[in-house]
Amino acid sequence: MSSQQAAEAVPGVPAPTAAFVISNLLICSLLWGSALVLVKLSGNLNPFVLAAMRGLIGAATLALWFILQGKSILPRRHEWRIWAVLGTLNGWLPNVLVAYALTRIPTAPAAMIQASSPLIVALMSHWLFADERLTRQRLMGVLVGFLGMGILIGPAALPDSGIDAIGVLVMVAVACSYATANIYVRSVRQAEPARMALGQQICSGFAATVLALAFVGPSAFAAVPAHWGPLIALGALSTALPILLFMHLIRRTGPTRASMVGYLGPFWTTVMAVLFLNESIGPRELTGGAVVLAGVALVSFTGRLRRAR
Repeated sequence: MSSQQAAEAVPGVPAPTAAFVISNLLICSLLWGSALVLVKLSGNLNPFVLAAMRGLIGAATLALWFILQGKSILPRRHEWRIWAVLGTLNGWLPNVLVAYALTRIPTAPAAMIQASSPLIVALMSHWLFADERLTRQRLMGVLVGFLGMGILIGPAALPDSGIDAIGVLVMVAVACSYATANIYVRSVRQAEPARMALGQQICSGFAATVLALAFVGPSAFAAVPAHWGPLIALGALSTALPILLFMHLIRRTGPTRASMVGYLGPFWTTVMAVLFLNESIGPRELTGGAVVLAGVALVSFTGRLRRAR
């Protein structure tokens, strides 16, 4: 997601209606929010294999979209490094980690932990970018967000808590990976968001396939045909399609309103986990998730208001 946030609304494009903005936000967040549930529904595939199939299917879908428009899918000279970095930080690495984490912890808490990525971005940006210094209000948002993280994952440090500490730490690593990719995108100049999305998926799928063959061997792909349904939905509907819709959304509305997708995703993931995975959500998860999102919103909207002045 984060690679598309580098774009800006295009001058001269008609202002979007409220119905357009709301409908696209809901559709994008629903599709992205379904990703963790589809990972669970993909069975006990090896995490490297699952990441490989997600990347390859996503890349094939985006490549088809480019070809139908008569555009090249081959990387330009300056794009190789961008594609490789995003394919790692925003692609195969978090995809592998998510697949592994979901073998140890429920889906809804995993989504709530992943939603803390903007808090990590805020801290990293404070040290790296002069125009992103934390104001008192934004620092308060960071602290509120990490308080929510403490509510969510703090009990994992206690013995006999029933919470898998490794799964929690892996999801924290996922949030850090996405945050680092977001920071990297801010340093990229003269790169088309659509091509970054395509390259990210190509490099993600290729790298994950090589790693799967190296670490678990070709036999690990034998179980793939039994899970084609969830895998195609994961790669095409929960990865490629929302990226395309999000690029259209950000072109019409700009990054400020478009990035609200990130706040809606955990809601959809939680609802679908309850409906399709029979997961139960307790008061601690609800409270922690709400506090995390409140902190993220405070950090994001405070910064936006400050830049708008």
